[in-house]
Amino acid sequence: MTAPSLPRRPGADALAAIGHPAPAADPADASPHSFPDGGLWRTEIPSVEGPEALAVVLDESTRLAVPVHRISQGSGVWMLTDAEITGMVQACGERGVELCLFTGPRGTWDIGAGTRTDSGGAGLRARGHDALAGCVEDALRATGLGVRCLLVADEGVLWTLHRLRVSGRLPAATTFKLSALTGPVNPASYAVYEQLGADSLNVPSDLTLDHLTEIRRVSRAPMDMYVEAPDDLGGYIRMYETAELIRRGAPLYLKFGLSRSPGIYPYGAQLRDTALASARERVRRGRLVLDLLARHGADGGMSPLGSRLPGELRRFPVPEGH
Repeated sequence: MTAPSLPRRPGADALAAIGHPAPAADPADASPHSFPDGGLWRTEIPSVEGPEALAVVLDESTRLAVPVHRISQGSGVWMLTDAEITGMVQACGERGVELCLFTGPRGTWDIGAGTRTDSGGAGLRARGHDALAGCVEDALRATGLGVRCLLVADEGVLWTLHRLRVSGRLPAATTFKLSALTGPVNPASYAVYEQLGADSLNVPSDLTLDHLTEIRRVSRAPMDMYVEAPDDLGGYIRMYETAELIRRGAPLYLKFGLSRSPGIYPYGAQLRDTALASARERVRRGRLVLDLLARHGADGGMSPLGSRLPGELRRFPVPEGH
């Protein structure tokens, strides 16, 4: 790991010269936490929906020299064949990239009408025992095929999978990532999700820098954040804030999403051209962010490639026999 350097604020010297100095950063705002390898940030390419999109991401990341710690998929384990999952596990393993697949049924694809109302109903939660069981089935199938990171959008599913991990029914090295579509928006909820079993937590991309500092005062669980968010998550582009996002939110996964791009969930061949083009552009967006960090002297502190574990986190006790 390269030691983090003191970053240059965007436009600071030019603005100071004409009487508009940047406010000084408060050292008390900085996160005191890091990944167990000492790194402050890692990278993630989201919405990599199958082997073909994965091949595009890996090829493009080599061409543009974009380091990738993790790729994630949004359509779900149930939308992939065993052969597709096995191929993705193998390809990621050869490059030391973590593969994260989404678990099972969610409310937005269910027959319940609540999610289609203005209130959004129960959102992505798993409705009923059968949907919960479907998520468990996805987790067992994926981990049986070698997947070691699962994306979860429901607190009950998260707690259930954590209990299965504690009991040994899921591999102990399995990690659980909380979806951006249900991410916590205050420090208390962030801490609760950590104790329910989350190993990294997506937070909405509209959280302020102060919100990140508030979260870091109560939890060291890794945070996932879109530097550029897809339109259904707001379409925010926060590239110039990346250094400060790291300073406030570490340990942090920088997610390179894509605004102004059609949705591709659940993915199928009818969306192939869009999925491959957007996968390629997500890697390019990552290059833009890394170049910006380098120009400002803020590109130090990246975790070594191949790093994936979150370190020791706080958990609610799991009752024996339950």
